[in-house]
Amino acid sequence: MGDVKVRTGQCHCGAVRFEASLSDGFDTVRRCTCSYCRMRGAVVAMVEMGGIRILQGEDALTRYRFNTASAEHFFCAHCGIYTHHQRRSDTRLYAVNVACLDGISPFDFLEVPVTDGVNHPNDTGKPARRAGTLRFIPAE
Repeated sequence: MGDVKVRTGQCHCGAVRFEASLSDGFDTVRRCTCSYCRMRGAVVAMVEMGGIRILQGEDALTRYRFNTASAEHFFCAHCGIYTHHQRRSDTRLYAVNVACLDGISPFDFLEVPVTDGVNHPNDTGKPARRAGTLRFIPAE
């Protein structure tokens, strides 16, 4: 296991607070092109099973599943912010919204790999594919 970084985080309104043990720090940040991720627009980092601990507001978390119903997405029922989800391609992993982590912004990452979720490996039988790179270029 890589460099585990434990971070605290919360939804926008603060009803949901959690702790996430990032398996490889921020080396796993990414975005995805699937229909749901494309609309959600979050930058995520990976957390192994058991690596997310809800500190407060578990009753405020709402779940959403679609299509194959193998991925489970969690968001605050009060403010609507997506906090994390159980991954479809590897259900032993969770992805946490880096924007919910205390002191972290998705704009802290100048380049974010984008995975091809439209052609998901579970649908195609082929290995995961990188669709591109999202870049943030700060104004001078």
